[in-house]
Amino acid sequence: MPLLEQSDYRPPFWLPDGHAQSIFPALFRKVTGVVYERERISTPDDDFLDLDWRMNTDLSKSGLRPLVILSHGLEGNSSSQYILGMVKHLNAHGYDTLAWNFRSCSGEMNRLPRFYHSGATDDLDFVVKHALTKGYKEVYLMGFSLGGNLTLKYLGELAENAYPELRKALVFSVPLHLSSGSTHLERWQAWVYSDRFNRSLKNKIRQKAALLPDLIDASHIDQVRTIRDFDNYYTSQLHGYPDAETYYEANSSLYFIDKIRLPTRIVNAQNDPFLSSDCYPYDRCKPLKYVWLQTPPQGGHCGFYQAGYKGVLWSEELALRYLLEPS
Repeated sequence: MPLLEQSDYRPPFWLPDGHAQSIFPALFRKVTGVVYERERISTPDDDFLDLDWRMNTDLSKSGLRPLVILSHGLEGNSSSQYILGMVKHLNAHGYDTLAWNFRSCSGEMNRLPRFYHSGATDDLDFVVKHALTKGYKEVYLMGFSLGGNLTLKYLGELAENAYPELRKALVFSVPLHLSSGSTHLERWQAWVYSDRFNRSLKNKIRQKAALLPDLIDASHIDQVRTIRDFDNYYTSQLHGYPDAETYYEANSSLYFIDKIRLPTRIVNAQNDPFLSSDCYPYDRCKPLKYVWLQTPPQGGHCGFYQAGYKGVLWSEELALRYLLEPS
């Protein structure tokens, strides 16, 4: 079945809605004990990516374990709580992990005018190819929010040409339709999210303008009020698109999921405050053979903090179950 209607996720009674279920774990959940080994790799265009590796804790196993490559969300990084929690849970159950940081997200500004965006699959492909040089024979992809859109678009682009080492993919809280998702974040109920993202993104433009004054025009910064504004003035322009709408249409994973040819699960909570109705493509997913859509009634955005929480999110438990299921 391409649609998974059942969900055993139950939030605590004191997290009653999608906003609370999104905000509480993002601000107050603390994941400890994860120590990465960082590797910096040079990209073909003379920039760099910072990769954070962590091997599983079962040292009795010999040889290479399965690898999970994790892609974070907008203005996140390998230290985002949803990444750290997933890394810790997967490591404890026999998986190696690679949490890569998008350009400009690792703590050091990247060198080029471009940074990252929702469809920059060239960087994800470069990371996957680099991981395969380590000898891994069993690789899984996982993405969150923007990183989920990136992952789905990437797999759709690969289609039948996906590397044989890639086995499955799992993505959470994905804005599959970028234009309506951007509009959704313009509602007054979402101002706290869009304001936080915009402040961080505008600061990056200021940093880039200081580093590359001849290549970055920061004169539009004060005109940016919404995510769409930022994408119109900066994301689109820095990555070769004439405007935000063209960028959205070219990179929305909604238009790529029918081409995916390896088992892939999308998990979007119905009360996710970031997602528009177009991010729940029930009709589009019904005929698909490789893509499953699961829409639990609750969970928020990259939330899934569960009743009786004992250090592990429902999404992390689901991920492990999914990886262990026969393909």
